[in-house]
Amino acid sequence: MLSAEESEEKIETDPFEKMNRVVFNVTDSIDQNFLRPTAEIYSEYTPLFIKDSVTNFFQNIGEIDTIVNQILQGKPKLAAQDSLRFLVNTTIGLGGMFDVASRMGLVRHDEDFGQTLGYWGMSSGPYVFIPFLGPSTIRDVLGLPLSWYISGPFAIEDNGTKIAFSFLDVLETRERILAAENLIIGDRYQFTKDAFLQSREHSVKDGQVEDEFLSEFEDELFDLDLP
Repeated sequence: MLSAEESEEKIETDPFEKMNRVVFNVTDSIDQNFLRPTAEIYSEYTPLFIKDSVTNFFQNIGEIDTIVNQILQGKPKLAAQDSLRFLVNTTIGLGGMFDVASRMGLVRHDEDFGQTLGYWGMSSGPYVFIPFLGPSTIRDVLGLPLSWYISGPFAIEDNGTKIAFSFLDVLETRERILAAENLIIGDRYQFTKDAFLQSREHSVKDGQVEDEFLSEFEDELFDLDLP
């Protein structure tokens, strides 16, 4: 049974829990019956070099979002490094399909507008579960449109191409999460929420946070690029 202090903290971080759980259950049902089986087929029958190329391609596009936010966070050296990463992988790496930059020692980073708002002191606000997008917070929701515009399919004019691009992005992300699902214990909703909130805090504080949960699962959690 939760203590009074724990109950108060739970209400503050998740005041919309009833609604969130309904959205989570509906989304999870669709995922388990459609998206996960599709991701499993993709994982089993797609050659590894193709999967790696798809992952590299989308991560390379995401570098644009990272660079912009590094500038906004006052990190010019990292912005310059990741600009070089983007240039190398886009050219020598054939549009980002090959991560040549990492082999050259240029470490990949990940920043978005939600992290930038947190960096400058904006609190995360209540936890929300967005249909088909997954766990988030009010702060991250505010940053999503800008991140989507910079590194998403919005610049693609052809609707068919835009839909195919978006679906492949979702499928690639879902395939990478398959292995991490084995970590889930107990209440799926609660576990997903806790993992997301703690991983986001870790990202906003650039890893300068102590947490036993994250220490145990950091390799699995921080390779997922949770939304």
